[in-house]
Formats: sequence, structure tokens, C-alpha cells
Amino acid sequence: MKLDILAFGAHPDDVELGCGGTIAKEISLGKKVGIIDLTRGELGTRGSVAIRNSESSKASQILGISVRENLDMRDGFFSNDEAHQIKIIEMLRKYRPEIVLCNAIQDRHIDHGKGSKLVSDACFLSGLRKIETFNNDEQQEVWRPKVVYHYIQWENIKPDFVVDISGFMDIKMESILAYSSQFYKENTKEPESPISSKNFLDSVKYRAQDLGRITGVEHGEGFTAERHLAVNCLSDLV
Repeated sequence: MKLDILAFGAHPDDVELGCGGTIAKEISLGKKVGIIDLTRGELGTRGSVAIRNSESSKASQILGISVRENLDMRDGFFSNDEAHQIKIIEMLRKYRPEIVLCNAIQDRHIDHGKGSKLVSDACFLSGLRKIETFNNDEQQEVWRPKVVYHYIQWENIKPDFVVDISGFMDIKMESILAYSSQFYKENTKEPESPISSKNFLDSVKYRAQDLGRITGVEHGEGFTAERHLAVNCLSDLV
């Protein structure tokens, strides 16, 4: 299956939080989108692997993505080395996306920055013919995505561009709340975490509203780019 967009997240829920609205919008436009989770989020303060698996399946159905896979890297301890890069390359060559979305370039959680660089480096390496990878014993053809964009997470990184997600904020929030073990819930006996407060959930909404305010729309999601963006003419920017 060839995908138009492949989104990577260090943990289940990263993609939904960072770019769920953009994914929902692209799917509504007929694009095929997939998600690759690097880890199971097994070190998370709340929930369990089994619960997170169930939640990510539910979130996938809400967004309407074409495929979701988990690479079973070690939460907190994966590295940007050859073995982990090869796993990413195999996914890139399997799904052949034009666009890759991945974690924030720097963030509170150490896995986010690591995951960002790991995926970015693998996107370059995936285009090198002398790196051989296989899928079901069949050698894969080389593939390099056209662009890599990084969504924004905990840190208020200045975006290089903003996607108008007006009309898709509800589905974004629904996909986030599919991870019910992770986020705010009244009268829970679960331990607190940085993302379990009501303020955190509210912040997802007001960040989208603020990016929308700045760009003249209702809601927006911000991204950073690794290279200069180009347009055909000035009117494309209107």
C-alpha cells in the first residue's frame, strides 16, 4: 500500500496530539495516511501496554487512517543508531510516503527529540541504494520522502507554517480522548502526570485557537520544516 502521508510518533497519542487535525483534514481530501508508533509507551505513568494498544486502535478508527504499526522500540531507551534507523527505513520503503510527519525537534520528553532526529535521519538514508532492506524476504526498493515536517508538542516552538484545521478540531479531540487512560478524568485514583491535568487538555484547544487567531482562521496546527518552503507564485500564499 502506497501512502501519501506517514506520521511517526515516539508514543501512541503523540501523533493525535501533534497533528490529528491535519491528518483528519488530509483524509477528508482523499489522501491515504498511516501512523507508525515507535514504542508502546510502556513507561507511561498511567495505563498499560494492553490499554494503550486498545486506545490507539480506537483513535485510528476515529481518524480513519489506512494503517497503523508499532515498531516495539524501548520506551525511553531507543537510540538513533543503525538498528533503529533500519526499522524506520523498512517502513518508509514499505509505504513510500510523499510526506513524513514526526515528533517535535525538541521537547520536554526526551523521546520526542530523539524520535524526531531518528526519523529524519532515516528518511535521508532510505534513499541510499547501498542500504539493503527486505520485506517478507523480498528486497525493498529505495524510497526517500519529498519532505519531512515536525509537529509541535509540549514546547511552544515557533512554527514555520500553520495548517488550517478549522472544522476538524472535534475529530482531533475525539482521537485524543480515545486515550482515556492518559488524560484528565474526574475522581480518578490514577497518579498525576504532566498530561493528566484539565489544563493540559485545555491547552491543546487554546494552542489551536491561538494559531488560528494568528493566521486568520478558527483553528490551526503548527509545523517546522527542515528546509526552505517554496511556492509557485505569491498568490499561493494568500
